[in-house]
Amino acid sequence: MVTSTAALLLGAVLLVAQLQLVPSRPATPGAESGQLELARRGATLQGEGQEGAAPNGSAQQLPQTIIIGVRKGGTRALLEMLSLHPDVAAAENEVHFFDWEEHYSQGLGWYLGQMPFSSLHQLTVEKTPAYFTSPKVPERVHSMNPGIRLLLILRDPSERVLSDYTQVFYNHVQKRKPYPSIEEFLVRDGRLNVGYKALNRSLYHVHLQNWLRFFPLRRIHIVDGDRLIRDPFPEIQKVERFLKLSPQINASNFYFNKTKGFYCLRDGGRDRCLHESKGRAHPQVDPRLLNKLHEYFHEPNKKFFELVGRTFDWH
Repeated sequence: MVTSTAALLLGAVLLVAQLQLVPSRPATPGAESGQLELARRGATLQGEGQEGAAPNGSAQQLPQTIIIGVRKGGTRALLEMLSLHPDVAAAENEVHFFDWEEHYSQGLGWYLGQMPFSSLHQLTVEKTPAYFTSPKVPERVHSMNPGIRLLLILRDPSERVLSDYTQVFYNHVQKRKPYPSIEEFLVRDGRLNVGYKALNRSLYHVHLQNWLRFFPLRRIHIVDGDRLIRDPFPEIQKVERFLKLSPQINASNFYFNKTKGFYCLRDGGRDRCLHESKGRAHPQVDPRLLNKLHEYFHEPNKKFFELVGRTFDWH
């Protein structure tokens, strides 16, 4: 009788412990502990009882790889190219789990629900470019999975600033709203406006140092965004090796579209290009102002090169 009672008590304790594994909010260190265990075990959420049953026994998995940025660095192109690999399952939209409090407060269960269904052998990938420049994100990602592999795609900082402005400018144009010229953002009182957010996003060494507080450099693969535009295949080969994927993507998967002026993808006989919002022409900028921009990034770029132990063909 005593043995039977003890067994029942032990079963109840174990059941309670399991229920505590996935708290509803990761707001405090104590509340996060169960979520950490869930992530580290690579837990999956089966489709049973969910909207859209899991096909062929597939499941939603927490991402083993995240494209963390940078904004206007080529993250969408990188994700689309990586999706050519049969062993990659990519989240369609930017999830903004780690940088938006209204999402993060809902916990890993919510995050898991944003992931695509995939086979257990597939690598789940999500991309949210804002992660790279968000101070809270590195620690939060590390808490979920300290062994995760991170992809960071960067391009010439000056060009990235112009792309940043161009995107916001066209967003206003589509809404028939006026928007100041880029000179009005870049110049204040005759000097470069260092308070302009787009400039801050291009200070790569500052943001990377924050990530290196939680992840060793070997966990972060830096993709050369300028080379990815000019000649994508070699860059994607490096990404495959970093992610320990079998070499499945070939040079034949890429073709240059003369009309659009950049490479498009060929997947199983189906051709597809990035959205028309990609590759837009930058505004004309006074050469003297452009030189100021290049000069401003000269020292930050040097610091970044020293930090990562390699150089890039930037101004």
